[in-house]
Amino acid sequence: MKTNEINIRDPYVLLHEDRYYLYGTRSESCWGEAEGFDCYVSADRENWEGPVEVFHRPEGFWADRAYWAPECVYYRDAFFLITTLGAADRKKGIYVLRSDSPLGPFVPFGARLSPEDWSCIDGTLYLEEGKPWLIFSHSFEDDPKGDMCLLPLKEDLSAAVGEPVTLFSAAEAPWARPVPFAKTEFGMEGDVYFTDGPCVKKLHDGELIMTWSSWSEQAYAVGVAMSENGRVRGPWRQLGTPLYPANGGHGMIFTEKDGSLCFTLHTPNDKYLERPAFYQVEGEDAMHLKLRRDE
Repeated sequence: MKTNEINIRDPYVLLHEDRYYLYGTRSESCWGEAEGFDCYVSADRENWEGPVEVFHRPEGFWADRAYWAPECVYYRDAFFLITTLGAADRKKGIYVLRSDSPLGPFVPFGARLSPEDWSCIDGTLYLEEGKPWLIFSHSFEDDPKGDMCLLPLKEDLSAAVGEPVTLFSAAEAPWARPVPFAKTEFGMEGDVYFTDGPCVKKLHDGELIMTWSSWSEQAYAVGVAMSENGRVRGPWRQLGTPLYPANGGHGMIFTEKDGSLCFTLHTPNDKYLERPAFYQVEGEDAMHLKLRRDE
């Protein structure tokens, strides 16, 4: 199938042994009960095989909703899905699934990574000098400023080993706006911001950036933060204008076979219509990043 035939949110690409593996959130079950994750495989990033179900909810498994944003990483000779899971009787959190193959089957691994009493979504893994860190969104249900947080992990990714710290809040970004439907949809008064979809990546010039999503003047959008010291703890500075300003979000940057950088996100941000879109990343540094749509 072609890219425009794939209906997922939150696309994530793993390039492994000359194949592209595309993961994401199932559109049809995103906002209700859910039971699994899929993967699509391609040699050229234009023609895809799948979907292959890489995880199916086991009988009696506690999580039955919020199967969101699976990110597959190859680490220590195994494949790990960093993902959000939820249930009616507990807050959403970040969990790990493990497999010996990028096509699964994945099985639950280790402990909940994010704090038990926090509502958290969209975890991503970043390795700094070999040490694994989890970056995730502290959801607006707990924190209306929209915090992006950092947490150190055990080397085997089985658990967190410290307390989370806040890297920045959505309210700090010049382009971010409170969600206009906070009261009608969530019953929340006042300004409510959110963060989601973090992706931490070093550019060719060595700058460390994070793409992340929030609400803009033109709805769902992707912005860029830049680490001022090149370290994952920052401090992080927000660029003034979004990278992708309207009707698309939860993007990530990955390295192509030829070494160039590619950006993917889902657009439009409408149920059953979401599709992964791919853009070449142009620009020598964070201040001059531009996206060029794949031909």
